[in-house]
Amino acid sequence: MTVMIQTRGLAKRFGPKTAVQPLDLDVAEGEFFCFLGPNGAGKTTTIKMLTGLRRPSGGSALLGGHDIQRDPISAKQLLGYIPDHPFLYERLTGRELMRFVAGLYSLPEETFEQSCDDLLETFELSHAADQLVETYSHGMRQKLSFASCFLHQPRIVVVDEPWVGLDPKNIRSVKTYLRDKTRQGLTVFMSTHSLQIAEELADRIGIIHRGRLLHVGTVDEIKSLASAAAGSLEDVFLQLTREAEEEE
Repeated sequence: MTVMIQTRGLAKRFGPKTAVQPLDLDVAEGEFFCFLGPNGAGKTTTIKMLTGLRRPSGGSALLGGHDIQRDPISAKQLLGYIPDHPFLYERLTGRELMRFVAGLYSLPEETFEQSCDDLLETFELSHAADQLVETYSHGMRQKLSFASCFLHQPRIVVVDEPWVGLDPKNIRSVKTYLRDKTRQGLTVFMSTHSLQIAEELADRIGIIHRGRLLHVGTVDEIKSLASAAAGSLEDVFLQLTREAEEEE
Protein backbone atom coordinates (compact mmCIF):
# COMPACT_ATOMS: atom_id res chain seq x y z
CA MET A 1 0.00 0.00 0.00
CA THR A 2 1.32 3.41 -1.00
CA VAL A 3 0.48 6.07 1.61
CA MET A 4 -0.24 9.41 -0.04
CA ILE A 5 -1.33 11.42 3.02
CA GLN A 6 0.39 10.83 6.33
CA THR A 7 0.11 12.86 9.51
CA ARG A 8 2.05 12.25 12.69
CA GLY A 9 1.20 14.23 15.81
CA LEU A 10 -0.30 16.98 13.62
CA ALA A 11 -1.78 19.56 15.99
CA LYS A 12 -2.93 23.15 16.08
CA ARG A 13 -3.41 25.51 19.00
CA PHE A 14 -4.71 29.06 19.03
CA GLY A 15 -3.44 30.48 22.29
CA PRO A 16 -4.90 28.37 25.10
CA LYS A 17 -7.39 26.66 22.75
CA THR A 18 -6.48 23.38 21.05
CA ALA A 19 -8.23 23.26 17.68
CA VAL A 20 -6.72 19.95 16.56
CA GLN A 21 -5.26 17.45 19.00
CA PRO A 22 -2.25 15.38 17.83
CA LEU A 23 -3.50 13.56 14.74
CA ASP A 24 -2.01 10.34 13.33
CA LEU A 25 -3.59 9.34 10.04
CA ASP A 26 -2.66 7.42 6.87
CA VAL A 27 -4.63 7.73 3.62
CA ALA A 28 -3.67 5.37 0.81
CA GLU A 29 -3.28 5.93 -2.90
CA GLY A 30 -6.64 5.62 -4.65
CA GLU A 31 -8.60 5.99 -1.42
CA PHE A 32 -11.68 8.16 -1.00
CA PHE A 33 -11.43 9.36 2.60
CA CYS A 34 -14.24 11.40 4.15
CA PHE A 35 -13.60 13.58 7.20
CA LEU A 36 -16.72 14.13 9.29
CA GLY A 37 -17.40 16.28 12.30
CA PRO A 38 -19.73 18.95 13.72
CA ASN A 39 -19.07 22.65 13.10
CA GLY A 40 -15.94 23.72 14.93
CA ALA A 41 -14.65 20.15 15.23
CA GLY A 42 -11.32 20.93 13.53
CA LYS A 43 -12.01 19.73 9.98
CA THR A 44 -11.10 22.92 8.14
CA THR A 45 -8.10 23.60 10.40
CA THR A 46 -6.81 20.12 9.59
CA ILE A 47 -7.32 20.72 5.88
CA LYS A 48 -5.48 24.03 6.03
CA MET A 49 -2.53 22.31 7.68
CA LEU A 50 -2.57 19.54 5.06
CA THR A 51 -2.52 22.08 2.24
CA GLY A 52 0.14 24.31 3.78
CA LEU A 53 -2.21 27.23 4.39
CA ARG A 54 -1.74 27.06 8.13
CA ARG A 55 1.41 26.15 10.04
CA PRO A 56 0.87 23.40 12.63
CA SER A 57 1.73 23.90 16.28
CA GLY A 58 3.26 20.45 16.29
CA GLY A 59 3.73 17.31 14.23
CA SER A 60 3.98 16.87 10.48
CA ALA A 61 1.92 16.30 7.34
CA LEU A 62 3.41 14.44 4.37
CA LEU A 63 1.89 14.38 0.88
CA GLY A 64 3.36 11.66 -1.29
CA GLY A 65 6.26 11.47 1.14
CA HIS A 66 6.99 15.24 0.97
CA ASP A 67 6.63 17.34 4.13
CA ILE A 68 4.21 20.18 3.34
CA GLN A 69 6.18 22.55 5.58
CA ARG A 70 9.76 21.53 4.76
CA ASP A 71 9.31 20.78 1.05
CA PRO A 72 6.17 22.68 0.04
CA ILE A 73 6.89 22.90 -3.70
CA SER A 74 7.28 19.13 -4.14
CA ALA A 75 4.24 18.47 -1.96
CA LYS A 76 2.03 21.00 -3.75
CA GLN A 77 2.99 19.67 -7.18
CA LEU A 78 1.02 16.57 -6.17
CA LEU A 79 -1.85 18.46 -4.61
CA GLY A 80 -5.15 19.90 -5.77
CA TYR A 81 -7.29 21.88 -3.31
CA ILE A 82 -10.94 22.90 -3.54
CA PRO A 83 -12.10 25.13 -0.66
CA ASP A 84 -15.71 25.57 0.35
CA HIS A 85 -15.70 29.19 -0.84
CA PRO A 86 -13.07 29.44 -3.59
CA PHE A 87 -11.48 32.80 -4.31
CA LEU A 88 -11.51 33.44 -8.04
CA TYR A 89 -10.30 36.54 -9.88
CA GLU A 90 -13.56 38.02 -11.07
CA ARG A 91 -12.09 40.22 -13.79
CA LEU A 92 -10.65 37.21 -15.61
CA THR A 93 -12.64 34.98 -17.90
CA GLY A 94 -12.98 31.32 -16.98
CA ARG A 95 -10.37 30.38 -19.57
CA GLU A 96 -8.00 33.12 -18.41
CA LEU A 97 -8.27 31.91 -14.83
CA MET A 98 -7.49 28.37 -15.99
CA ARG A 99 -4.43 29.72 -17.83
CA PHE A 100 -3.33 31.57 -14.70
CA VAL A 101 -3.53 28.34 -12.67
CA ALA A 102 -1.67 26.45 -15.39
CA GLY A 103 1.13 29.02 -15.13
CA LEU A 104 1.51 28.32 -11.43
CA TYR A 105 2.34 24.72 -12.32
CA SER A 106 4.42 25.62 -15.41
CA LEU A 107 2.21 23.56 -17.71
CA PRO A 108 3.31 23.57 -21.37
CA GLU A 109 0.94 25.48 -23.64
CA GLU A 110 -0.06 22.40 -25.62
CA THR A 111 -0.85 20.47 -22.44
CA PHE A 112 -2.85 23.40 -21.10
CA GLU A 113 -4.96 23.81 -24.22
CA GLN A 114 -5.99 20.16 -24.33
CA SER A 115 -6.58 19.83 -20.58
CA CYS A 116 -8.43 23.13 -20.35
CA ASP A 117 -10.88 22.27 -23.13
CA ASP A 118 -11.47 18.79 -21.76
CA LEU A 119 -12.10 20.00 -18.22
CA LEU A 120 -14.34 22.89 -19.24
CA GLU A 121 -16.43 20.41 -21.20
CA THR A 122 -16.46 17.87 -18.37
CA PHE A 123 -17.74 20.47 -15.91
CA GLU A 124 -20.15 21.97 -18.47
CA LEU A 125 -18.46 25.36 -18.60
CA SER A 126 -17.45 25.49 -22.27
CA HIS A 127 -20.28 27.90 -23.06
CA ALA A 128 -19.02 30.34 -20.41
CA ALA A 129 -15.27 29.91 -20.90
CA ASP A 130 -14.83 33.40 -22.34
CA GLN A 131 -17.18 35.17 -19.94
CA LEU A 132 -15.89 37.07 -16.92
CA VAL A 133 -15.96 35.09 -13.69
CA GLU A 134 -17.94 37.91 -12.08
CA THR A 135 -20.91 36.83 -14.22
CA TYR A 136 -20.75 33.23 -12.96
CA SER A 137 -23.28 31.84 -10.51
CA HIS A 138 -21.97 30.30 -7.30
CA GLY A 139 -22.43 26.83 -8.76
CA MET A 140 -20.48 27.77 -11.88
CA ARG A 141 -17.68 29.18 -9.75
CA GLN A 142 -17.54 25.95 -7.79
CA LYS A 143 -17.31 23.94 -11.01
CA LEU A 144 -14.57 26.26 -12.30
CA SER A 145 -12.69 25.62 -9.07
CA PHE A 146 -12.95 21.88 -9.75
CA ALA A 147 -11.83 22.28 -13.35
CA SER A 148 -8.78 24.38 -12.45
CA CYS A 149 -7.88 21.98 -9.63
CA PHE A 150 -7.43 19.10 -12.08
CA LEU A 151 -5.41 20.98 -14.71
CA HIS A 152 -2.05 19.68 -13.48
CA GLN A 153 -3.37 16.14 -12.90
CA PRO A 154 -2.84 16.05 -9.13
CA ARG A 155 -2.35 12.75 -7.34
CA ILE A 156 -4.02 14.06 -4.17
CA VAL A 157 -7.12 16.25 -4.00
CA VAL A 158 -8.27 17.85 -0.74
CA VAL A 159 -11.86 19.06 -0.82
CA ASP A 160 -13.66 21.13 1.82
CA GLU A 161 -17.47 21.01 1.57
CA PRO A 162 -17.58 20.76 -2.24
CA TRP A 163 -21.36 20.66 -2.60
CA VAL A 164 -22.07 24.28 -1.65
CA GLY A 165 -24.05 25.91 -4.47
CA LEU A 166 -24.28 22.81 -6.68
CA ASP A 167 -27.66 21.57 -7.86
CA PRO A 168 -28.54 17.85 -7.74
CA LYS A 169 -27.45 17.25 -11.33
CA ASN A 170 -24.04 18.81 -10.76
CA ILE A 171 -23.61 17.04 -7.43
CA ARG A 172 -24.12 13.74 -9.21
CA SER A 173 -21.66 14.58 -11.99
CA VAL A 174 -18.98 15.73 -9.52
CA LYS A 175 -19.48 12.61 -7.38
CA THR A 176 -19.09 10.42 -10.47
CA TYR A 177 -16.00 12.30 -11.59
CA LEU A 178 -14.29 12.03 -8.20
CA ARG A 179 -15.15 8.36 -7.81
CA ASP A 180 -13.87 7.56 -11.32
CA LYS A 181 -10.63 9.41 -10.55
CA THR A 182 -10.04 7.41 -7.37
CA ARG A 183 -10.38 4.23 -9.41
CA GLN A 184 -7.53 5.60 -11.52
CA GLY A 185 -5.37 6.13 -8.44
CA LEU A 186 -6.33 9.61 -7.23
CA THR A 187 -6.40 10.06 -3.44
CA VAL A 188 -9.32 12.19 -2.21
CA PHE A 189 -9.53 13.70 1.27
CA MET A 190 -12.95 15.30 1.61
CA SER A 191 -14.58 17.15 4.46
CA THR A 192 -18.36 17.20 4.24
CA HIS A 193 -21.52 17.64 6.28
CA SER A 194 -23.43 15.45 3.83
CA LEU A 195 -23.40 12.11 5.61
CA GLN A 196 -25.47 10.52 2.86
CA ILE A 197 -22.82 11.38 0.27
CA ALA A 198 -20.05 10.22 2.61
CA GLU A 199 -21.84 6.91 3.08
CA GLU A 200 -22.16 6.56 -0.68
CA LEU A 201 -18.59 7.49 -1.65
CA ALA A 202 -16.18 6.84 1.19
CA ASP A 203 -13.76 3.94 1.31
CA ARG A 204 -13.02 5.00 4.87
CA ILE A 205 -14.36 7.65 7.23
CA GLY A 206 -12.73 9.61 10.02
CA ILE A 207 -14.87 11.28 12.70
CA ILE A 208 -13.37 14.27 14.47
CA HIS A 209 -14.99 15.98 17.45
CA ARG A 210 -13.65 18.94 19.43
CA GLY A 211 -10.30 18.52 17.75
CA ARG A 212 -9.92 14.84 18.60
CA LEU A 213 -10.08 12.02 16.06
CA LEU A 214 -12.66 9.65 17.55
CA HIS A 215 -12.87 6.84 15.02
CA VAL A 216 -11.50 5.77 11.63
CA GLY A 217 -12.85 2.90 9.53
CA THR A 218 -15.05 1.81 6.67
CA VAL A 219 -18.71 2.74 6.73
CA ASP A 220 -19.59 -0.73 8.01
CA GLU A 221 -16.87 -0.58 10.67
CA ILE A 222 -18.10 2.81 11.88
CA LYS A 223 -21.69 1.59 11.94
CA SER A 224 -20.69 -1.42 14.02
CA LEU A 225 -19.57 0.93 16.82
CA ALA A 226 -23.10 2.16 17.47
CA SER A 227 -26.14 0.51 18.98
CA ALA A 228 -28.33 -1.76 16.89
CA ALA A 229 -30.98 0.95 16.82
CA ALA A 230 -28.69 3.28 14.89
CA GLY A 231 -29.32 2.55 11.22
CA SER A 232 -27.96 5.20 8.89
CA LEU A 233 -24.52 6.76 9.05
CA GLU A 234 -26.22 9.96 10.22
CA ASP A 235 -27.73 8.12 13.20
CA VAL A 236 -24.38 6.53 14.03
CA PHE A 237 -22.53 9.83 13.71
CA LEU A 238 -24.94 11.58 16.07
CA GLN A 239 -24.71 8.75 18.60
CA LEU A 240 -20.90 8.60 18.56
CA THR A 241 -20.42 12.36 18.90
CA ARG A 242 -23.05 12.52 21.69
CA GLU A 243 -21.27 9.73 23.57
CA ALA A 244 -17.96 11.58 23.18
CA GLU A 245 -19.49 14.69 24.73
CA GLU A 246 -20.89 12.67 27.65
CA GLU A 247 -17.46 11.18 28.33
CA GLU A 248 -15.78 14.59 28.56
